[in-house]
Amino acid sequence: MRMFPYLVLIRPANVITAITDIIAGSAITGFLLTIPTYDQSLSFIYLIVSTIGLYGGGIVLNDVFDQKIDSIERPERPIPSGQISIQKATMFALALFSLGIVFAFFAHPVSGLIAILIAISAAIYDKYSKHHAVFGPLNMGICRGLNLILGMSILVSNPSELLLLMALIPVLFVAAITLTSQGEVFGNNKSAIVLALSLDLVIFAILLILGMNEIMSLRMSLAFIFIWIGMNFWAKMLAISVNKPIMIKRAVKMGVISIIPLNATYVAGFSHWQLGIVVLLLLPISILAARKFAVT
Repeated sequence: MRMFPYLVLIRPANVITAITDIIAGSAITGFLLTIPTYDQSLSFIYLIVSTIGLYGGGIVLNDVFDQKIDSIERPERPIPSGQISIQKATMFALALFSLGIVFAFFAHPVSGLIAILIAISAAIYDKYSKHHAVFGPLNMGICRGLNLILGMSILVSNPSELLLLMALIPVLFVAAITLTSQGEVFGNNKSAIVLALSLDLVIFAILLILGMNEIMSLRMSLAFIFIWIGMNFWAKMLAISVNKPIMIKRAVKMGVISIIPLNATYVAGFSHWQLGIVVLLLLPISILAARKFAVT
């Protein structure tokens, strides 16, 4: 069996960003400030494997449901090009979802329930809400917010309203990315990108407020915040000024990979800047993967 088409299906650059969600979620709970037990370390690894399965499953299922559209707009993708049959792709997606759910239950029953919610939310997005102007971005944002909560489930005994409120940030940001992507095939979506950029600026303000109120360390996280907003402001302004598919796709790609510095912000702000740097080191890896594999 040729593995490369399956790698193309799961879009590795996207999966790397999902891994950083787990690291960020665990940082927000204070987990990275502790000396974990053997069982906690094992649970952390289980959650990493879980998010790879869940995110990969969602990405593959997206291609399964988009086969007719991709045959016109993206004929080079593995399914429309005939490299992988629709049946094999469907089985691959289900296997990845199963992997994600099982490993989440290995970590904790609560983690397993969150994983089920992620799989259901991803399937609803792929099948029903993706092309809806409002529910599509919101649905995709919820998937990412739940993934951050999956990372938070590493310390199930330490829940709080604040932790759950932190999950609203990726909901807003991924909604902004999804808004931007709605015109990546035909262009002419300036208003959507302006709205997306407005959401980015709202998140920027929220992060600064969190830091100024000492909910997280502004001193530790400020550089990461500016890296994140800089990447998105630059890319979206270019896509607004040159509102053509190629620039819109670049803005979408930049938005997706900038999830890494956003998560590095959480890690630095809730633990230490050195750990934030460790997460940020995944950015060049994701960029290299994005050159080889499509990002959405």
